[in-house]
Amino acid sequence: MLNLAQLRARLEQSFAPLACDCSVDGDHSLTVKLYHPESGEVDLVISGLDLGSLRTPESVEALVDELRYELESNSLRSARDSGLA
Repeated sequence: MLNLAQLRARLEQSFAPLACDCSVDGDHSLTVKLYHPESGEVDLVISGLDLGSLRTPESVEALVDELRYELESNSLRSARDSGLA
């Protein structure tokens, strides 16, 4: 498993120019927040991820794919809600 700093760096690399905060909750679950570093505007927050499942590079890549999907879904939903889609 990667440590939190390595995971954060991997996520920031995958989602640049967004910044990333990773935190472990009391039940040892992971919360990931992707946001714009200049404005602080949050694009995505996912909580309750199983930290124990992030033991291999493949599982981290699966997380990246899942977050990418959620981020894209949020972007499409925001565009639709604002009348842009």
